[in-house]
This record gives sequence, C-alpha cells and structure tokens, in this order.
Amino acid sequence: MDKRPRDSAAPSPSEQQADAPQTPCGASVQHARRRWSGALAGLGLGGLLGRATSVHAQGAGDYPNRPIRMIVPYPPGGGTDVIARIVYQKMAEMLGQPVVIENRGGAGGSVGTAVVAKAPADGYTVLFTLSSHTINPAIYPRMAFDTAADFEPVGMVASLPQILAAHPTAPYKDLTEYLSHARANPVSYASVGNGSPSHLAGELLALRSGIALTHVPYRGAGPAVTDMLGNQITNGWMSIPAAAQHIKNGKLKGIAVSTLKRAAAFPEIRTVAEQGFADFEVDSWFAIFMPAGVGAPIVRKWNKALNDVLAMPDIREKLLQQGAEAVGGAPSVLANVVARELPKWAKLVKDANIKPD
Repeated sequence: MDKRPRDSAAPSPSEQQADAPQTPCGASVQHARRRWSGALAGLGLGGLLGRATSVHAQGAGDYPNRPIRMIVPYPPGGGTDVIARIVYQKMAEMLGQPVVIENRGGAGGSVGTAVVAKAPADGYTVLFTLSSHTINPAIYPRMAFDTAADFEPVGMVASLPQILAAHPTAPYKDLTEYLSHARANPVSYASVGNGSPSHLAGELLALRSGIALTHVPYRGAGPAVTDMLGNQITNGWMSIPAAAQHIKNGKLKGIAVSTLKRAAAFPEIRTVAEQGFADFEVDSWFAIFMPAGVGAPIVRKWNKALNDVLAMPDIREKLLQQGAEAVGGAPSVLANVVARELPKWAKLVKDANIKPD
C-alpha cells in the first residue's frame, strides 16, 4: 500500500518572501483602473478603459530605451526560472536593451504576479509565468490582483506536458490497466504540490473516470520522484523533465501524458485523451504578460521578438532538452487560453474540493 510521506506539502521558505514596496503613483493608478474597469464593464464600455490607459503608455517608437525587468514569480532554479533563462538573453538582443530577471517567489506565484499587476503600464516590467496563473484564482480567491483584468497577454512561450509515471513493478502498463487496478485497490498518486498542474491532472482524471484516487502532495518533484523510485508511492503526476531520465533508464515507466498531443520527448507514450478520455488536457504552459493598459505597439514589439526567438533552432532545442516545446503565436492565442482555463479550473477546484494549504 502507498505510504504518505512525512515531508508532504508545506510552504517552502521561498514562499515567505515579502512583496517589494511599489511607488504610490503606480499603486494608485492600478487601484483606480481596477475600480473603473468593473464600472465600465457593467455599462458595456469596458474597452474604453483599455483605450484610455493605453494613451498614457509609452509608444513603441523609442521603446525600449532602458533596461526591462522580467519578474519570474518562482524561486531561482525552478522550472519557470529555467525556461525564462533560455529565452531572456535572446529577447534582450531583439529588443536592444538588457532584460533583467527578478525572482519573486511566494504564495504559489502570487507574490511576484502582484508586483507586475501594480507596476506602471509602460512596458518596463513584464511577467514570465506558468499555467498556475489561471489555477491560482480558483484556489486563492483573495489575491491582490484580477487575473482576467490586470494583465495584457504578450505571447505563449512553451508547453510542458504532465506525465503519469509509475514504479516499474506497478501492476499496470497503461491508463486502462491503471484505472482497473484503482477500481479494485486503494490507489494514491503523488503530485509536486497542492494546486499544481500535476495535482489538477490527477483530480481531473479521478472526476472523469469516477474512480477515487488519493492525492499525496509533495514539496516539489524531487521528493516525489525519490519516493517513487523507492516504491514508497507507486505512481504520480509531474512535469516530463522530472521523470524523463528515470523513464529512459527503466527506473520508472510512463503511463500517460496530459496534453492533447503526445510529448515530443516520449512519442511512444499515449495521451489520456487517446486512452479513453476525449479532450482531457492539463498543459503546463509558460507565457509572458504585461500590466494591463500597455499600448498595443509595445505588445506587438514584444510578441514579434518572442516569436523570432522561438523560431531559432538552438532555442527550440534547449527548450526540448527541458521537455518543453516552443509555442509562440499572437497575443490572442494566450488570451484565449486564459479565457478558457479560468472557468475550467474554477469548476474543477470546486468539484474536487481543492483547498489551499
């Protein structure tokens, strides 16, 4: 039987970092914008606010003329930080100004995200984040920003599938056998943390299959993989890089991936959708946002630079080495992802009764 680890989900020290003070001007502008956004939206005039605030944003003609802060709302060395550092130097070259990464971890990414929400809409503070951006509002309803209203989508960077992996002695080799085993036996699954994409993948599978699966949250992929290798817990969801080496050397086996298409790193492992659950998708994506109100010319300049960088073969290869696949596309692609996922994860969090730690 699976054993629950003693080190399961507890906030890391990095999550206690305090938010840096914002300028009074930046804070008051954002506060007023949020108040008027709701009022104008109620009158069907929400677009007026965006057009009005963008008038005050710097045009792209002389932009950028000084260094740009890229806020990564997670600690150094984590997956989001690693992906950001693959692209940020080339972005700086394209834009003609230094891009400086600032790690502001804490509260599942909410601390650093709030920094960007409160920043002036001038294009000199950007957010590099992951798909928890659309998960957190459902789990932490009292955040200091509005995910839907306070950010301007710039572009998708990369997609990183979640994978259901298991110890090689587990009595199943695919998802059908996994669920058949779970119908007859108590099954626990590991995740990299409460409310993480790996947690949501497990809960979505439990709800879609109608089979009880017990969630065991860990403080990151490292401890989860260690216990899986030792067969302390037989299976778990995690991002592909965390399990890739162990799957390749036979110390773990892949059961299913969470995206609609198979992972480039493991094309032989079928998706959950291919194994009986149509449209099943949990995508750990990475993307860039700016504060709402940034002018369209600045967004276009960033989006073009991003797509040019993602077209570079060496960048695509570096991403693939991390298990991530370059995405790119127009800002509207990212906007559509956010609009689709916010209600999707809100429903799942409610239905699965997911609570914050």
